[in-house]
Amino acid sequence: MPSLVSRGRGRRTINEINMVPFIDVMLVLLIIFMVTAPLITPSVIDLPSIGKAKKQPDQVIQIVIGKDEALEMKVQDKTRSVGLKDLPDQVRQAQSGQPNSAVVISADKAIKYEAVVKVMDTLQRGGVQRIGLSVQLANP
Repeated sequence: MPSLVSRGRGRRTINEINMVPFIDVMLVLLIIFMVTAPLITPSVIDLPSIGKAKKQPDQVIQIVIGKDEALEMKVQDKTRSVGLKDLPDQVRQAQSGQPNSAVVISADKAIKYEAVVKVMDTLQRGGVQRIGLSVQLANP
């Protein structure tokens, strides 16, 4: 309830906020954070770096997703169109005889991310092991 001030003719309310409880709460929070901060140890995150692969792939199979979400498979400069359902079988057939071959997915920048995830999921469910995404580095 607002406090009342008596001045001359009548009573008027004071429109000020009592800051004391707010300051008390902030000081308690400050003390809590100051006590707990030294107890929290920063975690170390091991991020992968380029060039630390055990062995470079013998063969790279590239899956290209076009603007119309049509799939093309490139193996040793040979390009052929592939459907999404047939993709894992075609990739495993191209990998036969070379167990250390990688699959790289490249897509047009206008493609929805969902289409790339569908291709990656289809390959993983089909038993394809080494799947990567092709990225283009921005020029500085």
